[in-house]
Amino acid sequence: MLIHPWDAALGDDEWQHWLGAHDFGQLAVNGLDGEPPFVQPLHFAYDPERAEVVTHLARPNPIWAALEAAPRVTLSVVDDYVFIPGPWHAPDGAPPEHGTPTSFYAAVQLLCVAHIVDDAQLKAELLHRQLAHFQPDGDYAEVAPGQPPFGRMLPGIRGLRLEVADVRAKFKYGGNKPRAMQQRVTGLLARRATGHDAAAREHQLRRLAAAPEARS
Repeated sequence: MLIHPWDAALGDDEWQHWLGAHDFGQLAVNGLDGEPPFVQPLHFAYDPERAEVVTHLARPNPIWAALEAAPRVTLSVVDDYVFIPGPWHAPDGAPPEHGTPTSFYAAVQLLCVAHIVDDAQLKAELLHRQLAHFQPDGDYAEVAPGQPPFGRMLPGIRGLRLEVADVRAKFKYGGNKPRAMQQRVTGLLARRATGHDAAAREHQLRRLAAAPEARS
């Protein structure tokens, strides 16, 4: 993923805060010899204190052999994306149709080392960590090996712990454009108000506020 300086995260707090609200992504794993990569959509729980992700998949999933052969993986999360029409980026004095269309989006890629979890008790602990994230009110039964209601299901899954080795974070929201043009786009996003426009506008306003002297 290409990350220009003006699209880079303002700091760890920016991408960690965003990732805390985005817990569904795609796990990319190198394919076995001669095969294309595996790309597995999944829910996950990110733990910034441990710098790791926990998740699980069904035991019959064909991804396991690839993970065992090449445990270095990428977890990719993309959201808050919008299309910016060319006229919105037309320079002052130029015909609107001369503006360059583009995409705005937020993306975080966690480069990880995968650890497969097969021990029943460790799988139960991993599931509790996920449940604590997705059902924080505690409205779930205990997961215990051999115990109802979920113990009998444990053999049907394998746990996955992703040790985060590096992070690539990108917030592409027109940071290379003149400040006046960026402000124009925030107004146009508010007027259009469809899809992810509100979220994209929030990103652009936040990043404008963090760099008040940039590209004035």
